[in-house]
Amino acid sequence: MVAYIIIGIIAYAIGSISFSVILSKKMAGFDVREKGSGNAGSTNVLRTVGKKAAALTLVCDILKGIVAILIAVIIGNIVSDIDKALLVQIASIAVVVGHTFPIFFGFKGGKGVATSLGVLLLINWQIGLICLVFALVIMVLTRMVSAGSILAAILFPVLTLFIGQDYYVISGNYFIFSVIMALIVAFNHRTNISRILNGTENKLSFKKK
Repeated sequence: MVAYIIIGIIAYAIGSISFSVILSKKMAGFDVREKGSGNAGSTNVLRTVGKKAAALTLVCDILKGIVAILIAVIIGNIVSDIDKALLVQIASIAVVVGHTFPIFFGFKGGKGVATSLGVLLLINWQIGLICLVFALVIMVLTRMVSAGSILAAILFPVLTLFIGQDYYVISGNYFIFSVIMALIVAFNHRTNISRILNGTENKLSFKKK
């Protein structure tokens, strides 16, 4: 039980490092949460700070998920008589929750998409890549980052029903875990869902200004 609590705290702390806020302050002199959509994510960084800052934010947020999983695996290998799959799942959920409600930044964070992607790519690279490509296709077709993120999150539990191999930690029920992850992302996009339904969601422009 202690190991589960420890990894939960560590993963949450890792998720709470808001790189979008750090980089926006460093590179543009303001808190990204005070501009644009007010979200502490790479999309808002792209709109308010620029491509370089957005790319750095995206990579760092993905790495948060990867690092949390690796630490969980290390702890699982050290501690005997422990459910390694559950340990990884706790780390995954905690790091995304930390990203969404960062203790170091007033509990106002991002929506957890990039961090969830890092988790997916490490837990099962096949599912991670499928969700990534699917999200990108939806984003291009709709020009809405939120639509791609939400639909990819929904696709995750569906894929776990058909892909039962190549998990980083094989044992464990990944369907229930995937549903929880999908619900977190969907919950974080609740205002986007409302805007999509009433036709007022922000869209990306692929044209050069």
